[in-house]
Amino acid sequence: MTERTPTVNQIACVKTLEDLLSASFYGDINAICLTRDLKGDFSEVVEKLTIYGNITAIDEEDLLELVLSEQGVLARDIILNDMRTLEAHGASPILNVIRQYDRDEVVPFFPTDVYSYHVDRSPIPLATFLCTYHGAASEIIPNSQAVQKVLIPEIRDELKQLYTGTDKDFEAFLTENFFDLHYQAEPNAVPINLGLGNLWKIACEYPNSEVLPCLHRAPIEKPGEKRLLLIC
Repeated sequence: MTERTPTVNQIACVKTLEDLLSASFYGDINAICLTRDLKGDFSEVVEKLTIYGNITAIDEEDLLELVLSEQGVLARDIILNDMRTLEAHGASPILNVIRQYDRDEVVPFFPTDVYSYHVDRSPIPLATFLCTYHGAASEIIPNSQAVQKVLIPEIRDELKQLYTGTDKDFEAFLTENFFDLHYQAEPNAVPINLGLGNLWKIACEYPNSEVLPCLHRAPIEKPGEKRLLLIC
């Protein structure tokens, strides 16, 4: 039986990757964590990879081509094991080296990039897995400490000024442009850093889900430091 020990109202913890894969969200729990203190030199892996642009997707072949120290090999083996285990489970993990994400400047008062608290949406029951091996880690925030931006009167009024369609299609406009996925933290909100090496499973928004989707965002990268992120 999977052991779950909530550390925050919305978070449960598991002890193995297999437990994480099989664990289900329930009640207020919409984030499940495999806490790990990983060994190995992940910075060496990052520095020896060939990087193109702000975000570079890395595949298994790229990793296997690297000539690494003993500590670098240890880090690589951990990454490969994570990727292969997730793939065997039916997931499609993506390993990225990130300098920075593109900023959304189309609607200045309402950015919809990943630096904004948001939820992931799926048409079918699905969860997001993510792990930061190197660099700044992602954050989540309790649902009770944030409000959906499209429900904030001032923001909603500005969006209506932007919208050119009929009133009955306004909600569809919000969905089609992903405005409804984004949230604003309350002034007293306490973000939760996901930490390095921890592998997380967070709830997505999908029809008839029994739990709230997990609010999360990408961190502001540290100057000159690249992130190594696994996500699927």
